[in-house]
Formats: sequence, structure tokens, C-alpha cells
Amino acid sequence: MTNTLSCLIIEDEPLAAGILEDYVQQVSWLRFVGRCPDALAAAEALREQPVDAIFLDIHLPGLKGLDFLRTLSHPPQVILTTAYHEYAIESYELGVVDYLLKPIDFERFLKAVQKLKMRSVTATATATITRPFRFFNVNKKMVRVWLDEIQYAESLKEYVRLCLSDGKSIITKMPLGDLENSFEGMGFVRAHRSFLVAMRHVEAYSATELTVAGKEIPIGRQYRDTVQAMIPSY
Repeated sequence: MTNTLSCLIIEDEPLAAGILEDYVQQVSWLRFVGRCPDALAAAEALREQPVDAIFLDIHLPGLKGLDFLRTLSHPPQVILTTAYHEYAIESYELGVVDYLLKPIDFERFLKAVQKLKMRSVTATATATITRPFRFFNVNKKMVRVWLDEIQYAESLKEYVRLCLSDGKSIITKMPLGDLENSFEGMGFVRAHRSFLVAMRHVEAYSATELTVAGKEIPIGRQYRDTVQAMIPSY
């Protein structure tokens, strides 16, 4: 999880919106992004700046809060706010974090945002676990490298140089062919006897070369068919 969770308040009552904004400002790991008086304004705000969480009033003018939530294909985390308790079951079926009844006191608000924080920690931990990585021996130390950060690998005889998306590189003792075998099915292609390329990082290509991170990597004649076969998938 990042240091703060960005929050958007969707509330048509200025007094209620002001109270929520004040509460958000008092919590160090929440970051207030803005207030929207209705669903249309909220949709526009989310297109311009995705957020980690929204405080969503159910009784909005025009499109109601729950109907608006159903329109979001990838909604942020949601804490509902309302003066009516009868929507609780329906709201939880939509996977909301919590359901706050107005008037909302600060103690109840804190309980809700603690749930928000715990969900964010869990989601980040799950993403970390499922994100593929490998350990490489670098100067007698095993160093973890995320596979999605590897742009290409270059053969240096019995060593390979892994060029990473942060501009850094590491050198490890390994034949390029062994690295190619270990990356099978992970989106890498042998473009040349000296280069293994991550197709996700290819910026441009022609019949004779690939451009990765501004570097022109030649396509060897014996690898051309394999490279061309992979390009349509990316």
C-alpha cells in the first residue's frame, strides 16, 4: 500500500460533505482529493484522476449512489453514507467496505476507514505474492528481480546483463540460453543470439530490429519467425 489512500467524497449535502472532508483531513494516511455533488460529476472526476476510495452518498440527485456504483467497471473501495438503514444488505452485496449512517460521528468514521486500510494492505500483499519474480546471484548475493521490470537481457559470454525499467542493470553468471528456458511462457522472446527481449517493453519494431527503452536490438535471421509470431499478441 502507498503511504496514503486518496479519497473522493460524493455527497450533495454541503454540510455532510464538509464533515466528511474534515474527518478525512484528520487522518494522516488519508488524502482528500475532492468533493462531487452528484454521480455525473463523480464519473468525470474519476476519469480524470482515479482514487483509492470514495465516500458515496446513496441518495444523490439524478443517478442514485448504488446505481452509480453499478456503472463502474473497476470501482475503487467504497464507504457508503446515508440516513437510511434499509439499504445495508443491498450495499454489502456490492462489496462495499462499510455503511455509515448519518449523522456520522468521528469514532464510527475511524472504524470504517480502518477497514479500508486493512483491505488495502491485504490487496497489496496479494498482488505482491502473485507478481512473478526471480532471484539472481549478483556479487555472491541473491537479489530479487521482478520479471515485469526486466526490459531485455544481453549476453556477455558466460554472464548476462539484465536491463531494468528503472534504468539500472544487474549482471549475473548464467548463459543466455538457460535464462531463456527459465522465462518460457513469461512473455520473453529470443530476438538475437545475444539478446532476450521482454515483449511488453517493445516500443517499436521493424523486420530487422526491436526498439526497447530506446535501444535498437537486432533481430537475428534465425529468430525472425519466432519474433514475428509473438508481436501480434502484444
